[in-house]
Amino acid sequence: MSNSLKPVKSNSQLVRGLYSARTRLYDGFIRVLRYPQGLQRFFEQADMLRPHLKILDAGCGTGATTLALHAALEARHLLPAHFSAFDLTPLMLSRFREKLVRRPVPHLEMVAADVLALDQLPATWHEYDLIVSAAMLEYLPKARLVEALAGLRRRLKPDGTFVLFISQQSIWMNWLIRRWWHANLYTRAELEAVLEQAGFTTRHFAKFPAPYSYLNWWGHVVIARC
Repeated sequence: MSNSLKPVKSNSQLVRGLYSARTRLYDGFIRVLRYPQGLQRFFEQADMLRPHLKILDAGCGTGATTLALHAALEARHLLPAHFSAFDLTPLMLSRFREKLVRRPVPHLEMVAADVLALDQLPATWHEYDLIVSAAMLEYLPKARLVEALAGLRRRLKPDGTFVLFISQQSIWMNWLIRRWWHANLYTRAELEAVLEQAGFTTRHFAKFPAPYSYLNWWGHVVIARC
């Protein structure tokens, strides 16, 4: 078959293939950077946590964000909470389930789904107090980021909070994230624009706290509300 007749893979297929091949590499990568610990420290100091939260982890991967949030809630004596999590790559979800054997998270529902096809999610997955997306939305085509953000916003309660962790534009990240992980990078101005277009009227750029401040070289942290 000539190259011109080969089927073109969708972005979702490319991302699923990348992370299916690199699931354990990804886990090792974030472990070396102590990214899960940075997430936990961020949430331990965050003002949006309280008991009985309904939380969605959009693009949960191997579970770093959900596990960090659960640990932060536990450290602050703010459990119970109800967690939902989805990811595009079944192998990432399998790795997450392996971790849950050692670190159980009660009241957790998990499914495979695409952020650009949120109608795949269970019918009850609405009215969230908190939606978190970490290191996932940079894998979408830039032209569809507003669509994904708007879809997630519609699943928030009117007073809910959206927290976004996403790779930022820089010389260093151009090499590490764009070339190695094949993801997009964003400037602060770009994120301000797409979040506004998606319907988030309040946007605050935050930081990873010490001793994990070095993670701020990697990405933006945005707290947004409707």
